[in-house]
Amino acid sequence: MRREYFFLLTLLVPVCGWAAEEPEVFVITGTRTEAPAAGHAGNTARLGKGEIAFIHPDHMAEALNRLPGVNLHRGNGAEHLTAIRSPVLTGGAGAGSFLYLENGVPLRAAGFANVNGLFEAHAEFAEAIEVVRGPGSSLYGSNAVHGLINVIPRVGEGSEGFLEGLGGSFGRWRGNGWVSETRGVHQFALGGTFLHEDGFRDDASLDHLKVSTRHLWDGERWSSDTVASFVQLGQETAGFIFGENAYDNSQLARTNADPEAFRDAYAFRLSSRWERDVGNGARLSLTPYMRANEMEFLMHFLPSEALEESGHTSAGLLSALYFDVNGAEVIFGADGEWTRGYLRETQELPSFGTFPQGVHYDYEVSATVLAAYVHSEWPVGRRLRIVAGARAEHTIYDYDNQTASDTVGRFQRPPDRTDEFTTLNPRLGVVADLNDDWTAFANYARGSRAPQTADLYRLQSKQAVGEIDPETLDSFEVGVRRHGEPGWLEVTAYWMEKENFFFRDTDGFNVPDGRTRHVGVEAEVTWPLTDWLTLAASGTYAHHTYRFDNTVAVNSTESISSGDDVDTAPRTLGNLRLVWTPREDIRAEAEWVHVGEYFTDASNLYDYPGHDLINLRIAWQVGAGWGIFAALRNAAGTDYAERADFSFGRDRYFPGEPRAVQIGLSRRF
Repeated sequence: MRREYFFLLTLLVPVCGWAAEEPEVFVITGTRTEAPAAGHAGNTARLGKGEIAFIHPDHMAEALNRLPGVNLHRGNGAEHLTAIRSPVLTGGAGAGSFLYLENGVPLRAAGFANVNGLFEAHAEFAEAIEVVRGPGSSLYGSNAVHGLINVIPRVGEGSEGFLEGLGGSFGRWRGNGWVSETRGVHQFALGGTFLHEDGFRDDASLDHLKVSTRHLWDGERWSSDTVASFVQLGQETAGFIFGENAYDNSQLARTNADPEAFRDAYAFRLSSRWERDVGNGARLSLTPYMRANEMEFLMHFLPSEALEESGHTSAGLLSALYFDVNGAEVIFGADGEWTRGYLRETQELPSFGTFPQGVHYDYEVSATVLAAYVHSEWPVGRRLRIVAGARAEHTIYDYDNQTASDTVGRFQRPPDRTDEFTTLNPRLGVVADLNDDWTAFANYARGSRAPQTADLYRLQSKQAVGEIDPETLDSFEVGVRRHGEPGWLEVTAYWMEKENFFFRDTDGFNVPDGRTRHVGVEAEVTWPLTDWLTLAASGTYAHHTYRFDNTVAVNSTESISSGDDVDTAPRTLGNLRLVWTPREDIRAEAEWVHVGEYFTDASNLYDYPGHDLINLRIAWQVGAGWGIFAALRNAAGTDYAERADFSFGRDRYFPGEPRAVQIGLSRRF
């Protein structure tokens, strides 16, 4: 089958059959409270703990790229770039366009987001991972623009646990341990993961430690849900390889031109959700939380090879009041957060050109975010519901420059200043139960975000201070869902328009008023072919285009014309899986992963042809709590690029991992 037609199969397979009947699925992220997925007023894709455990992902991309509209580009080690109903975005746009959550609480403060932020999530012990594609409705604030990912920690019932050991190619091994205990009104779970890999490229090792706990308590008046997490990352980082189709050269793909590059980081989070009934059917929810993180890495992708050191500490409160009004479900809420962050950039190399030795930036930022929101669902007759809501958010940044307020070489350090941003995100939708098995929905939602602090205060010589407005994205989607016996199907179409898209062009100037358009169709379905053979698929066709002109003098490949494709935005994505379960204790799977062709430069002069990969997995519960599992990734040994772009006159790539084996043993008790 030709690669460009793969997505047609994933979109058309719904006519072939239906999924086997499964227990009713509930989702949390869409309304901040548990609700049936079948009647959800929008899209929320979900990976359950069984699916996550079967995949045994060494990187989040292996799991999340099964979902429609999602395309994570895996970088070296734990690094990644994200796309959800979007191109693969980088820099401030990449950090600020997606909201990463743990049990409903953001992993990082909005203005201090990390483009690689998912390495802080403990997905190995998730009860579920939920993904909302498009704006995060009226319930979530800045960064829930193109989508959000919520990792929900696992907690068991009774006394249970397991230990796992995994080993594989490229010096990769991992140990997992998890235990859960129930004592009266208390449920407690503790999990730990340690991953080491030498890497398939030279000088590209990774050590990744994650520890998380969850405690549930159900008292007479209050109940609580407390989560604490700690993550530590240490990696040697391999950068791009260069040259046309360089990823096709297996020897070159294993090299690392930046053996001195590294990324070290840690993150700690604590959140506790407290709930109680307050009378008349109303329920109050209060979630205080705190976080702290630090990271330093060598910016090997810049001529300066400067060292960046950054971090922030935060404290905040999420609050909500849930109640019924004549059969309608209404949520009123207010959120507040205070953050103190810093960034330092230092060059050790001797001065050259516009790159001076010494301190480039050294600043601190205090941020205050206050928000109020309302979300409601109103029944109109027996089969129709109206969904409406809005969120108002005010952000204050107090910037404190710790070095001279001047321009040194290409680096501009603004004087102390205060910046404020206000956003309003409305939502309006309708959900119609067509019959007992079919539901249709339509939504309008706006997503917006205050600028990232690094975009505001980490300026270069040609940039202007204080000209960035909040980015906004208006989204319209319509969908239909088949959820009754015997199975599940969802097809969604969307149209989104983004304004005030901010980036720095290759001439070094701010582009504060970019516009892009995003139009697509997504489908997800699972059905049995026989009692022991199941076919599952997700497919995406999307067209992401620039809607403005921007001429660049220095590098013509980065000039933008309205109507051109946004670079790094494949039109087709697909995932097709054939699952074989000859017995209850055996599961095997063949997976076909498709990424379509995309342009690698803004002028649409250069492209990457896309790729198709085959992955094979098997798991066998051999008895007495023991299990064995194995995976063969990239089974065909395809040479491909996880990421491709064209920059400063040459092609560059993050090469994809060659054929790799994973074998593991588990013991449940």
